[in-house]
Amino acid sequence: MVATGKTTNKQLVTQQKNKGGAPKKRVRRELIIRVRMTATERFQIDTKAKDAGMRSSSWIRAAAKSAKVVPRLTADERRILWMLAELANNLNQLTKLAHQLGLLTVARQCHEVLKQIDNTLKHLNSDDRESDDG
Repeated sequence: MVATGKTTNKQLVTQQKNKGGAPKKRVRRELIIRVRMTATERFQIDTKAKDAGMRSSSWIRAAAKSAKVVPRLTADERRILWMLAELANNLNQLTKLAHQLGLLTVARQCHEVLKQIDNTLKHLNSDDRESDDG
């Protein structure tokens, strides 16, 4: 509804009439995401939201915005882990040989495999990814 009023210098002014009620929201949340969770998970979310003085939905939105996501292993990292498993296999075989033939005959081979394992682990742990704890 439009109301007209007069000003002191006889000009008409057109204004929107206030209908009352809550003001219109600038951002309208109209999308819904359903998430399955256990009763324990729901209780934890509700407790954390209550401690923060928030509603559960507001707490979940805030948590989603500030979450740190650690990516899955890359193809190179999976290849390195596969190589590490193969090296562990080789070490097992060398240990078996050492028990059969005597330790001194296999010592050099074991040392070489251990160096390869150490290098592989150093390479795998040299990434700069952050965990959820950090």
